[in-house]
Amino acid sequence: MTQSDPAATALHWVRARSAPGHELPVGARVALHFHPGDDASEAGVLESILELGQYLSQFATGTSNGGLTAFPGGDRWLWEQRIFGGAYDHVEVHHRPVYGALDLDGDPFGPAPRFGSAYLRLRPEVLARATFAYPDSTFEPELFGVADRMRLIADYRRDERAADQAAAQGRGIVDRLDHYIEAHIHGGVKVPDDVEALVVDPSFADHAVVERAGRCGLVVETHPGYVAEVAEIAAHPEYRGQDVVELAQRIVERLANSTQLLPIHVARARRVWDLDGQLSKKLWHCLARFGRTW
Repeated sequence: MTQSDPAATALHWVRARSAPGHELPVGARVALHFHPGDDASEAGVLESILELGQYLSQFATGTSNGGLTAFPGGDRWLWEQRIFGGAYDHVEVHHRPVYGALDLDGDPFGPAPRFGSAYLRLRPEVLARATFAYPDSTFEPELFGVADRMRLIADYRRDERAADQAAAQGRGIVDRLDHYIEAHIHGGVKVPDDVEALVVDPSFADHAVVERAGRCGLVVETHPGYVAEVAEIAAHPEYRGQDVVELAQRIVERLANSTQLLPIHVARARRVWDLDGQLSKKLWHCLARFGRTW
């Protein structure tokens, strides 16, 4: 094993730091969340994925639904250096791992909806070249896993029970958007070869690029759909800010002609109004949090 094989080096490094025992359950999958129309073009991110035939990391695309710190010395670069033992310090950006989340329970909305309304559900074969961290790498995790060493699932379940208990006791807003096991896929993700299904919000179901995805060989599915009453978002200005509430109200009045906010409305507003990325990200968080049952 040499530095010329960064994926193998990273997998070996993480495996050595993962507690033995507790293999992944049979039905586990990794999902890569994204916003299908989230850029300045009509088609957006999904179109780019189909054009390239692969899903690339933030280091290659320069875009993200999380923090934009994928550059030498940036936060993402530094935590990858720590988590993967420096395996990717001197490689070209397209060799770096891509980030997703581990789906243990078959949630139709996917395991990490804070990062997008759509997701690619990867084939089970990909799990053999995946590493995992809990919590998210932003929080400097100390719990790591590979397919046959997944003790961290016990910690994830413990925190899940605590969140459910807090919600049942009415202790404020429990933000389930923050609760997921981070996954890293090493060795690239080819589309459609490594993808079991593309799962989209129903508001995008008739979009031309989604139809094209089917013609490209992707199995296309829809989840139950995010639908948020703007009054519900307005009732919680403390969640992401009053400016986000006002943006939601402006979108439904001018673009949707409705009282309900859908993911495709957010995509249209970002394109038509050239919205600030952080503002539209916070708006999506509100839609994801209040636009579905948990």
